[in-house]
This record gives sequence, C-alpha cells and structure tokens, in this order.
Amino acid sequence: MGNITDTCHDNEKIDFFYNNSGKPINTEWNKRDYVIVTLGMIVCFIVIFSNFLVIAAIFKNRRFHFPIYYLLGNMALADLFAGFAYLHMMFHTGPWTIKLSLSQWFTRQGLINTSLTASVLNLLFVAVERHQTIFNVQLHSSMSTRRVFIIVLLIWLVAIIMGLVPQMGWNCTCHLSECSTMAPLYHRSFLIFWAVLNLITFSIMLAVYTRIFLYVRHKGRQMSQHTSTTRQRETMMNLMKTVSMILGCFVVCWTPALVVLLLDGLNYDKSLVLGLEKYCLVLAECNSFVNPIIYCFRDQDMRRTFKEILCCNWSQSHKNRGFSEVKFHTVEQENGKSRIPKAIERSNGTPLIHASSEDIPASPERSD
Repeated sequence: MGNITDTCHDNEKIDFFYNNSGKPINTEWNKRDYVIVTLGMIVCFIVIFSNFLVIAAIFKNRRFHFPIYYLLGNMALADLFAGFAYLHMMFHTGPWTIKLSLSQWFTRQGLINTSLTASVLNLLFVAVERHQTIFNVQLHSSMSTRRVFIIVLLIWLVAIIMGLVPQMGWNCTCHLSECSTMAPLYHRSFLIFWAVLNLITFSIMLAVYTRIFLYVRHKGRQMSQHTSTTRQRETMMNLMKTVSMILGCFVVCWTPALVVLLLDGLNYDKSLVLGLEKYCLVLAECNSFVNPIIYCFRDQDMRRTFKEILCCNWSQSHKNRGFSEVKFHTVEQENGKSRIPKAIERSNGTPLIHASSEDIPASPERSD
C-alpha cells in the first residue's frame, strides 16, 4: 500500500481517483443529476444577467465614474466570471465528468476557485472601503483611482494563484490516501487551507461590519437627541438594514459550503459530505447574484440606469454629467446638514435659502 500511495498517478483516468476517494461517478443521468444541473443553470443565468447589468450601468452612466463604483464594478465582474465558471462546470459535471482528462478537471475546479476567491476578496475590500468612508468626513471614498486599480489587480492575482495552486502541485495524484471526497484530485490539506482562509476573511468582514453597525447605532441615538429630521433617521436605519443584509446573506450563502469543505478536509463522514456537497456549492454561488442586489439595486440612480438599459435608452445618462444623486455620505455629513439653517425667513415667511439637490441626504443604502 505504501508503494501505491507514494507513486504518482498522473496518467490515470478520472474514474480512478473517484473510486479511490469513494465518490460515485455516474455514467448515466439520473433524477438528482437533472435537478442539480437545472438548478445550477438557472442560478448561472441569473448571476450572469444581474452582474452584466451592473457593469453596463457603471460603464453607461458617467455619474458612476468614481473609484468606489469601479470597485463595485470589479465585484460585479468577479461575480460575472463566477457565473460563466459555474455554467462551464454544469456542462462538465454528472455523467460528463468521467470523460474529462486530469487537465480538464483541474481547469473546471480552478475556474470555480478563481471566481469565488475574487468575489470574496471584493466583498472584503468593499467592506474596508465602507468602514473608511463612514468613519471619515468625506463625500466620496478618499481612495484614488490608481489605488483602486492596484487593488483590482491584487484581487485577480490572488484569485488566479488560488485557482492554479492545486494544478501546480498541491494535489493528491502522488498521495492517494490524502485525496478528498468532494474533489477527488485535491489534497485534504488544500481544502482545509482554502476553507480556513475564507472563514478568516469572513471573520474580518464580520468585525468590520459589526463596528460599522455599532457606530451607526450610536450616532443614530445622538441624532435622535439633537434633531428631529426624519430623513437623517431613515439614512441611519437604511444603513443598518443594509449592513444586516450583507452579513446575513454572506453567512447564509457561504457558511454551509465552508463547513462542508472543512469537514471533508478533516476526513469526516463521507456520506454526509457527499449528500450536502452540490447543494452547498449552488447556495454559495447564489451569493454572486445577491451582491448586485444589496450594493446596487438599492441605489436609486443605479435602478434608473437599469431601466434605461432595459428600455434601450443609451443617451439619457450621458446628458447628465454631474455627480450621482445617490452619494456615499457619512454620518458626520448628515449631522453637518442638520446644523445648516433650513431657511432664513422674511417677515412674510418666504425662505431666502432654498434647498439644493446637494442638501438632500441620500445614501446607496436607501431604497424606494
């Protein structure tokens, strides 16, 4: 057995590794395969459509040509890539798996790893940017365009490396006893590493958003004591709701898949891992179309641009070259607005100071 374990099996076929790991590989389609592939394709098309719409809106509307929107656009690009990667997987899974070469199998899994890693990293950097913006008095993020592009390149560099690592050697083709169950060519230690890395990323996001939540709640109480402006309270509440949605969706979509990956890496019950595998991966992929809904669909200007795109109106947004009316305001800005005189009235009650468009508080978290 020691000789078999220490011998490399790069020339073996896929079914050799699946049989070694105890993962069944179907040669004919069954009901479960149809359900998984159909559900997966539906999710893929939703992911592709929603994220393409976000990218098109950012490209179309000059009001979105700011660093933070570039970062959100890159997040949409990562999720768009995830949609295509997962769609590719749907056409190379089930009974099609047995026909794959080792290189094709590593490519299939590598695309998924790359896309999902890029999506998670984008979520992390957006969380950091949100933290920086809320805790600093500024209209838009202080992040320069150059810095955003460096971050974008870093995200994709790390994502590509994560996708290539197993194919470059961190696999079990020479250590059959260490092959995982979910991914029969992956080394168990790689699954543990990938799951723990994402859980650490989740923990950082949780800490960042928790701090934002506590800060916003504290400021909301202060504002309720010193002002009765309804719009300011709404801004606070909408921000807290958005933070809760981000945390909740991320936990719901990612935790099951990460836990199952970790259990597989720790060589837990194979039947449990195999029973939950595909459903957990589809659920994790759902996070790729939840992101545009949370970050962009709640933006009024973004929604209006979506309508223009869907109605094939490509000229309206280019006529308005001003700032987006949905700005990334901070809590301090909202407090500052409350100190601006609402109106200096004449004796007849006519205001001398009229509210301009910039005096209207708004945030990307506000919904209709």
